[in-house]
Amino acid sequence: MQALFIGQAYIDITFVTEVMPTGDDKTVARDYAVSFGGNAVTAAFCCAKLGIAPDLLASVADDWLGRMFIDMAAKYGISVHHRKVAESSLSFVMPRGTQRAIVRCRDDDYKHPYPPLHLTGCRALHVDGHQTDAAIDYARACREAGILTSLDGGGLRSNTHELLEFIDIAVVAERLCEQMRLSPPEMLAYLRSRGCRIGGVTMGGRGMLWYQGGGEDRLLPALAVPDDKIIDTNGAGDIFHGAYVYSFLANPFGLWEDHFRLGRAASAHAIQYLGNEASLPSLAQINEAHARFDERRESPRLVVAQSG
Repeated sequence: MQALFIGQAYIDITFVTEVMPTGDDKTVARDYAVSFGGNAVTAAFCCAKLGIAPDLLASVADDWLGRMFIDMAAKYGISVHHRKVAESSLSFVMPRGTQRAIVRCRDDDYKHPYPPLHLTGCRALHVDGHQTDAAIDYARACREAGILTSLDGGGLRSNTHELLEFIDIAVVAERLCEQMRLSPPEMLAYLRSRGCRIGGVTMGGRGMLWYQGGGEDRLLPALAVPDDKIIDTNGAGDIFHGAYVYSFLANPFGLWEDHFRLGRAASAHAIQYLGNEASLPSLAQINEAHARFDERRESPRLVVAQSG
């Protein structure tokens, strides 16, 4: 085991339609994709696509969607540790421009405790807060063992405050700031207070505000992908996480700014494709996105003022 990712597994149905039917109406989608989904799950697939297949502790049901998910993971060489649920979870994703609407059908009533896993050889843990008991216990165990711990803070969960005590790298979405009524700079101060040595707030097209250690807050601008190239932004943040974890595993002594830059280019590639699987980049495609798109020219002061 080189890395362990913990999350809730979904099958994503992503479709593009101009009209959402109501009542007895029907319509035909212009395009669609079927793929794996879930925050830490998609990050795990990204890490595997880039060349380092992690272990994945995820919800799995004994139904045809569960078997589909297992087949998807096997294709990427991901070892899945099952946590049984009665039904597979589904997401219906409707992207439009830089936004996406999602309907989730989730079964997180786990039938058994999480499985005990040996962490020998593990160098990184990535969690998204799902499976609250497993996330906290493995984060604590990894912290004690000196294994890097990473959090995708996409939204406020029941264990977020407690979990952050055991997290080294916390990169959260602006949505979490809104839920906690904090501006991005205030969120970074909160992450510092919880002991996270690196923290960041992703802000979509306005980039990421982040810090490392006792340094000042910095802005990593987004790459300027033209609007007409943006197909589906769903999963781009998950791919960002998976790519920076991969970058750390591939170059553990590298700069975190470089790890985040690789993640940024991975996300810029991802938003040009429909569905999570089609969005997964290769290293060559990451390099292409990095070379092709310039940084957005936007004032760090303006970003902070808009979010405060």
